[in-house]
Amino acid sequence: MESFSYWGVFFSAALAINVSPGPDLIYILSNTLAGGRKVGIASSLGVCSGALVHVLAAALGLSTILVTSALAFRVVQYVGAAYLVYLGVRALASKGTSIDMAERSKRGGRKMTPRQAFRQGVLVDVLNPKVAIFFMAFLPQFVRPELGNPAAQIAVLGGLVILVAVVVECAVVMAAARTTDFLRRNPRCSIWLDRVLGSVLVGLGLRLAFLEGGRGA
Repeated sequence: MESFSYWGVFFSAALAINVSPGPDLIYILSNTLAGGRKVGIASSLGVCSGALVHVLAAALGLSTILVTSALAFRVVQYVGAAYLVYLGVRALASKGTSIDMAERSKRGGRKMTPRQAFRQGVLVDVLNPKVAIFFMAFLPQFVRPELGNPAAQIAVLGGLVILVAVVVECAVVMAAARTTDFLRRNPRCSIWLDRVLGSVLVGLGLRLAFLEGGRGA
């Protein structure tokens, strides 16, 4: 019964965290609106892979560096913010993401591929020190001394949080993709979707740049 209660609290917390509209979910949703289902799912897998890096760092104690060193925190924070703003400016300057591929070849245009979306998602999450601090604060609360090896427990618990995130984010991607398919077939709408994506990315970058260490998520 105690074990059931423990896992009930853990998964309820993990679900609540992943359902809340945080920067990761907003980023994934924006990419889905601009690039479609495959790009959205790739973005989700990229973000979750980046989160896995933070989980492993938390298990190894490396995240303590970001928690205790203001300089290390600021370096990662500003590099991450600059990267988000860079992606946003690129999206704002683009000429649409969903024009027919044959037409793109004639114009020399490019569409974001799932591979590119995955790489971006990894970097967006890895370069956000708030994710490292979140895992450092959240996961140890569920470590049970009687099970031994806290590092292994943190790694497993972090993996479960990420698994919940994959399920939630993929559900959001599928729902968003179905409602925006008709928009992405229209070149004019596609350009505006890029503008929305660019604005979201720039906004997330500025938000990250001005966050105070240890506050927010």
